[in-house]
Amino acid sequence: MAVIAIVGAGPQMGLAIARIFGGRGFQVALLSRTPAKQEALITALGREGIEAAAFRADVLDRASITKGIGEARQRFGPIDVLEYSPADPAVEHVSAAALTHENLQTAFDFNIHGPVAAVQAVLRDMQSRRSGTILLTTGAASVSPQMAGQIFGMFANFAITGAALRSYAYALHMALASDGIQVGHVAIGAWIGKQAGATPEAIARLYWQLHTERDEVEKVFYPESR
Repeated sequence: MAVIAIVGAGPQMGLAIARIFGGRGFQVALLSRTPAKQEALITALGREGIEAAAFRADVLDRASITKGIGEARQRFGPIDVLEYSPADPAVEHVSAAALTHENLQTAFDFNIHGPVAAVQAVLRDMQSRRSGTILLTTGAASVSPQMAGQIFGMFANFAITGAALRSYAYALHMALASDGIQVGHVAIGAWIGKQAGATPEAIARLYWQLHTERDEVEKVFYPESR
């Protein structure tokens, strides 16, 4: 069976992505800082006939990402799809005027060093099989920088590093296309669950489209009321 590893899995986007892939025959590895919190998700997926298991990966700790994906591989086999979409409200978010080396470095660790570690943990297998999909997630301020000030005014450090992650996704897409590996980027310009149409299920469909259609690098989601 095919396997998807969801780094930063949670009860909104993580669960919705797990459902859309799991409902199409994927086994699901849920990676997060606290695997015990994933038991409810595993139970919910199990009721839908989706096999899932939880593994520890702290996106601010690169070694734990490598270890967690390695454990998922031992459980399920090689990873066919890697999806990276962590969110942590406890991590400091600041305006452009309040940027410091420290809060910018944290955002770089979250948005760059974390996904690079995750990609490196699956890339050799994907290249040897000449197949696979890597899906990376940011806020839409990575595409439209003005959003960081106009709408998400306290997210400048994540808007800046999200733009770097978007650039990484484009670079990977070009570098790996000849290896048969699809790399896609989803930019979310909505408060999930709080704006019209901005449901996890609606957004999750974009990940499936990038994986199956394989003719685009990027999908940008905005709410219906925009």
